[in-house]
Amino acid sequence: MTYAAQLRIPATYLRGGTSKGVFFRLEDLPEAARVPGSARDRLFQRVIGSPDPYGKQIDGMGGATSSTSKCVILSPSARPDHDVDYLYGQVSIDADFVDWSGNCGNLSTAAGAFALHAGYVDPARVPKNGVCTVRIWQANIGKTIVAPVPVTDGRVQETGDFELDGVTFPAAEIVLEFIDPADEGEGEGGGAMFPTGNLVDALDVPGVGSLQATLINAGIPTVFVDAAAIGYTGTELQHAINGDARALAMFEAIRTAGALRMGLIRAPEEAAKRQHTPKVAFVAPPRDYVSSSGKAIRASDIDLCVRALSMGKLHHAMMGTAAVAIGTAAAIPGTLVNRAAGGGECSAVRFGHPSGTLRVGAEAALVDGQWVVRKAIMSRSARILMEGWVRVPADTL
Repeated sequence: MTYAAQLRIPATYLRGGTSKGVFFRLEDLPEAARVPGSARDRLFQRVIGSPDPYGKQIDGMGGATSSTSKCVILSPSARPDHDVDYLYGQVSIDADFVDWSGNCGNLSTAAGAFALHAGYVDPARVPKNGVCTVRIWQANIGKTIVAPVPVTDGRVQETGDFELDGVTFPAAEIVLEFIDPADEGEGEGGGAMFPTGNLVDALDVPGVGSLQATLINAGIPTVFVDAAAIGYTGTELQHAINGDARALAMFEAIRTAGALRMGLIRAPEEAAKRQHTPKVAFVAPPRDYVSSSGKAIRASDIDLCVRALSMGKLHHAMMGTAAVAIGTAAAIPGTLVNRAAGGGECSAVRFGHPSGTLRVGAEAALVDGQWVVRKAIMSRSARILMEGWVRVPADTL
């Protein structure tokens, strides 16, 4: 029997924030994968090594976690005042689908750096030394992200002394700005930041009961609940949740109920094909705990504790888009996040997550009776890990 040779596709493997992904220039993809559809999905799945019933992604570039099962496509932007279009695919580890329903805030940092590496930014705008502001169109959700990328000797500066909890080594800091991050939304609120019109809802969750919840479209659609209401302290690490099948089932039930209430799905069974959004997170007032690296986190150094789940598992740190949702909700008096942070007006919070702490700011205002957020800001870093070609069997497409 004759077997097809492998395709050889230019690709770059980058870390952005606390995530990693395989990045492609649109023009480098096989022609069939340059447009949305099954060919693109199959390619990304094969690159990452999914679907994998063993849950290890050994035969691909994925790392068998939601943080490392990602692909990105960048291309020059035709939109005025934007440099690149950034499209993100969350590849399911063991199920047969790629989720295009949201953004990855962590990899947004890498998208800014990759835009320069890929030659997509006008050379006249790239200083020899200084900062190049890259304006990114986030194509999944139709939003603008601004990434001021440090440049040394005309090239992206990747090394530095900025430390990010959840990342072992320091790197150069990139302060991301998410412009008008409230999701245009598919919910019954008609694109409102709060799709139900409420800062807090009574969410009926089958098998769990009625829970207070803040349902917000900012950064990424997110369902916030109080940690104490579901039996947690808000200081849990991954093993406390991810090794508990009953807990994971409860969180998925909460996520599904939230997705229905937000209008993101029409029937509960649709949630299985929309694992990336919404996120579900639980919040609590600040308290002492020890992070996953053994670092002591003091209650006096944080404003609240937050834990969030991604693709059905507790995240090892915090998703960047969920951090935007946290910062936005914290800035709006009356939300569960704001209450956990002590209430009142709050333009920035430092929250505790499993790997340490993160500071995020948001500019929110009440306009004509509706809450709007102008931008959210947080610091991240990015670094190329490997560049060259990724190979997949030719019969993948």
